Amino acid sequence: MSQAPLRPSPFVKEGETMPAPPALKQKEMGSQNSPHSSTHTLAIEEPLEIRLEYIAEGTPQRKSVSITMRTPGNDHELAAGFLFTEGIITGWEDIKHIRSCGPVVNGQNFQNIVRVAVYPHVSIKTDTMERNFYTTSSCGICGKTSIDALKIHNHYGMHIKHLTAFSVNKTILLNLAERMTSHQHLFQQTGGCHASALFDTQGNLLCLREDVGRHNALDKVLGWALKNGHLPLHHHLAVVSGRASFELMQKASMGGIPLVAAVGAPSTLAVQVAKEFNITLIGFLTHDRFTTYHDNGRIHDLTEIPAGETHGQPLQQNGHPVKTHVGSSARRS
Repeated sequence: MSQAPLRPSPFVKEGETMPAPPALKQKEMGSQNSPHSSTHTLAIEEPLEIRLEYIAEGTPQRKSVSITMRTPGNDHELAAGFLFTEGIITGWEDIKHIRSCGPVVNGQNFQNIVRVAVYPHVSIKTDTMERNFYTTSSCGICGKTSIDALKIHNHYGMHIKHLTAFSVNKTILLNLAERMTSHQHLFQQTGGCHASALFDTQGNLLCLREDVGRHNALDKVLGWALKNGHLPLHHHLAVVSGRASFELMQKASMGGIPLVAAVGAPSTLAVQVAKEFNITLIGFLTHDRFTTYHDNGRIHDLTEIPAGETHGQPLQQNGHPVKTHVGSSARRS
């Protein structure tokens, strides 16, 4: 299943900036040895409860499916993206309405509960919700089980394996980290939040979201794509701040994203997911270099490997390969 490339987001125009989530200013007093004080801007971290309302056997049901620590802003996108990447809903057409509720926090303009109601015909598998912790948190179970669970209800992800039309120019790829950073306004104010950005293959920024949680930032981007009818994202790539974890690769695969580039390093299980779904995985992306951990000829003009760059097999500081295979009996922490 394929889709024509998106146009650049109308929310990102030359000379304009993307709206940033709220930030909180806090005055920090000086130490005993210094009478001076300074004011720091901090990113807000507040819990968000996602409640699902659905019909089961003719009876209305309400269930709390997640509580996550997030930066307020784009909460409806976060809720929709989370429900989609968990396989609880299959598309925006499943959603009847999304509403924020609960008390307004400390006199500020946000609430910490989002209620998502789905249409009566939508079949909600409660066993899927019960095992969400195991399929997405990548904690306490082996890597093979995590990847096998990821294959369930992952229609868009399974199509990435056979994509032939997707490719990106190396020069464009090298410009993406700087483009993302220039729009990370909350990070510029606080230095304390992550970002996920969605680009097309021409390097046009389509959507960027920031959050104290890297997984929340990507859920917000996918929620935006879900709401605007852009899935699957087979002609697009995601750039994420920090490292590339199993959870980010899981969410990217659910959205059908064939290339993920991280500013930091990937984990071993992230590399396994990339290989399993044939997702091109880039790490240590800067303006002049990057490391490829998995690629299937999707990056153009990559005819030689500059010093310090590696293909496929990541290297430790001592130059020895990092073992990326995790056996079925191995455990992760």
